[in-house]
Amino acid sequence: MQKFFRYLLYHLMGWSTEMCMPLPEKYIIALAPHTSNWDFVMGQLFSKAEGFRCQFLMKKEWFRGPLGRYFRRAGGIPVERNRHTSMTDQLAALAMQSDTFALCITPEGTRKRTSEWKHGFYYIALKANLPILLFGLDYSRKRIVFGKTIIPNGDIEQQMAEIKAYFKDFKGKYPENFTI
Repeated sequence: MQKFFRYLLYHLMGWSTEMCMPLPEKYIIALAPHTSNWDFVMGQLFSKAEGFRCQFLMKKEWFRGPLGRYFRRAGGIPVERNRHTSMTDQLAALAMQSDTFALCITPEGTRKRTSEWKHGFYYIALKANLPILLFGLDYSRKRIVFGKTIIPNGDIEQQMAEIKAYFKDFKGKYPENFTI
């Protein structure tokens, strides 16, 4: 199946990938820009083409009916956005207990234009001592780029500025919906 997804993504669709290093055993992917539901499709195609499985967070409303079964099997974790839960603590604990852990999060937390990015992915990584892998999704050049790793050190303001700066040159499917 991996060959099929590689053929589909790289040959038929014309996308390419640049990866600065192999994936570690445990990590969080910060994927941006997130401007369309197509970003999910591209992420799924990419992970299948590259042969890795990564969990992802998605609002709980997407987990109703037959789609819910698909999203759970694909690695989806439903999130209740209107309730304050200890999800960062729970995910950090899960990461520390597991031999392998891969979680993809879109820091913007929405497909709409926002300069206020969510910090949960950073806190999960900090608590569980995980690297944050920065993956840029560039529709203008049809490429997916893993070009930088951030090791959380607790200076969230400085490191979030560094993370946002990394994504400044990537163009989402709807570039008008992305800002750093």
